[in-house]
This record gives sequence, C-alpha cells and structure tokens, in this order.
Amino acid sequence: MDMGILFKILLSFALSWPLLSHAATFQINNGSSLYNAQFIVKTCEKDECSGNAQIKLYKKGSTQVFQTLNSEDLNFYLDKKQQPSVNVIQLYNEQSPLIFEDFNFDGQQDLAIRNGNQSSYGGPSYDVYVFNKTHQKFVLSDALTALAYDNLGMFQTDAKRKRLITFAKSGCCFHVTSEYAVIPNKGLKLVYELTEDAMGGEQVKVTTKTYNLKNGKWRSTVKKFPIDKYYQ
Repeated sequence: MDMGILFKILLSFALSWPLLSHAATFQINNGSSLYNAQFIVKTCEKDECSGNAQIKLYKKGSTQVFQTLNSEDLNFYLDKKQQPSVNVIQLYNEQSPLIFEDFNFDGQQDLAIRNGNQSSYGGPSYDVYVFNKTHQKFVLSDALTALAYDNLGMFQTDAKRKRLITFAKSGCCFHVTSEYAVIPNKGLKLVYELTEDAMGGEQVKVTTKTYNLKNGKWRSTVKKFPIDKYYQ
C-alpha cells in the first residue's frame, strides 16, 4: 500500500478515536476572599471532569493546607480556557464545583462542594459545609446538604432577607419555589411556598403560603390566571 494513503488512514483513525481521559489539577484563587482552593479530579475528557476529588483549602497568603475535603464525584464542565467556574448557580444551567458563601447567615464563609448528579431530575447535588467557629474548620451540614439533594440543584441564597431558596417541579407544568429561614440552634424552617400548577393546560393555579415566625401561623392565597397571560 502506498505510504501516503496508509498515513492518511492512520491519521483519520486517530482523529476519530475518543480523547483519552486523564486526571487533572485545578487551582481556584478567585472564589473566596479568605481561601484559595486546589483540587485533583480523577477524570477529565474534553470539557467535562468527574470522579473522586480531593479539595485542599489554603488561607490567603499561606502555603500550609488549612483543611482537606473530599467529593466522590466532583462533576463539572470547563470553560474555553479549560478552567472550572466558581460560585455560579444557574437553574438548569451552569453550577460550579465549588461555591463559597455564607449559607447559614452567621457571618462566616461556608463552602458547597459538588458531589455528582443526585438531585431532582438528575441535576447537580452538593455536600454543604458550614464553618464552625469553635473548632475552626468546615463541618458537613446534613440539613443544608439535604436541600441541595432534594430539589433542582443547589439552592440560592438571599443574604439581605436571610432566606435560602429552592426550586422543584413535576413534569413541565407544576413548579414549586420554597424559601427557608435559618433559625439559630434549631435549623431550617419553611416560611414561604409558591406553587404554580398549569397541569390543566388553560389556567395556572397559583397558591402562595407564607409562615409568620412571630405567631407561628400560615397564611394562604389561591389565584387563577389564563396560562397565555401568566407566562408572557
């Protein structure tokens, strides 16, 4: 066989063969005002990384490891520069491998670490760690982690109102937005729920429930709207 033809065949075969996966190390210095993070993830192929990862945290200006945390499946996508995002929470879209934020509103920066796709509809799931001032380290919060597993991906934070916001749905036409207050020494309390039910196809039934923390009572309203006007 002509060597030129053989070379073209081999080149074509090589280009069509999937890129081999490999472990990769990433450095994140712009996610927190207090910490830098470095992690090694088991597998990266093209623009997606996943698998077991060890996350090392460093206080700014220090080369000594402050704390090491782990994820069984640190699943995330890379940008055009082949780098992961940080602190991004987009419903049905990008959700970063690491999210630094004060989730329990105690003035301390906390950390959520992506761990697979185990939330509703196969969305991103997170292990949520809060900073314990007594022990001076991050500790896993079962309650906050449950919020990030039981809904549509990572919850959102409203620091001004001190509320955690989750989203859930059933099929195309039934959506629930919930808000939780963080009660010191007691945990989370559901204080608001908005349900949008368009299962009938012509109208949207909107149910709003609000909990009064002072008197311990719920207030509920139900309204109906034409579906074409409600979703304009």
